[in-house]
Amino acid sequence: MSCPLNLYRICLIALAVLGCARSDAQQKPQFTQYMFNGLVINPAYAGADEALSLTLIDRHQWVGVENAPTTQTLAAHTLVRKKKVGVGLSVINDKIGVYQNINALGSFAYHIQTGKDSYLSMGLQAGFNNNRANYLSLQGNSNDPNLASSINETYFDFGFGIYFRSPRFHMGLSSPQFVPKQIVVDQSANLKIGDTHYFLFSKYRIPLSHNWDLEPSTLVKYVPALPLSYDVNLNLIYRRILTTGFSYRGNESVDFLLRAQVSPQLQFGYAYDYPIGPTTKLGSGSHELMVNYVFKYIRKNVSSPR
Repeated sequence: MSCPLNLYRICLIALAVLGCARSDAQQKPQFTQYMFNGLVINPAYAGADEALSLTLIDRHQWVGVENAPTTQTLAAHTLVRKKKVGVGLSVINDKIGVYQNINALGSFAYHIQTGKDSYLSMGLQAGFNNNRANYLSLQGNSNDPNLASSINETYFDFGFGIYFRSPRFHMGLSSPQFVPKQIVVDQSANLKIGDTHYFLFSKYRIPLSHNWDLEPSTLVKYVPALPLSYDVNLNLIYRRILTTGFSYRGNESVDFLLRAQVSPQLQFGYAYDYPIGPTTKLGSGSHELMVNYVFKYIRKNVSSPR
């Protein structure tokens, strides 16, 4: 499908999201504060906050670029059945140009105690994805037949994960989007709107003093037919109340993070991504806001991931 001149920016954004032109597979929405909200990358995290936990994330990518990606996320999870089972729900609204994806996924996790304060969790998630593309809105005065149709597809999705956590060390391997999906746009074009994703996450907390901790973390992301991508993060934590940090997302951005635990229940987070490499052509950086509230009415018995 050819791109008219007035669609240049949209096509440029789409290529940047894909990472290269090797594949037409669409990647899941990316987040910078995933280390504070593990459910968005691993269903085995469900229940790990020891109580009912609600998280809202609002992300605006490449601010200043018309039709750039925006993402809103609501994640909720809690412990049930003697604190061995976690259940959760994630709803994600992701939009880029004429494309809009709405995902609703339920999560189930089983927690096995492996030590005094360590746990091995196994999780599954399942739900539905709705993908829409309004090509008619691009037509304008053009009579291009390739823009004369739209997409509205709903399909089943499935994911799984495993997660180990202890007071200092965390590691998880997951595939939150496991079912690939391809749709027929017309007789001459197919569009792959979903592909299998694999995430490998780890972090380790290093006590520096009574008040200060250092926490490095990494996230490796693999999608078949796309280049391997990774994040490297370093957070400095003051008295478990204030967290500041920096991340490097391979050849894409340098990120600044700030998180404040204003009460035992409430925390706020902010991240700013400064584009580097090819993405510098897309304009200014990305902003991500997070609000998390944990209802601390359950007696603590599971190691907190924070």
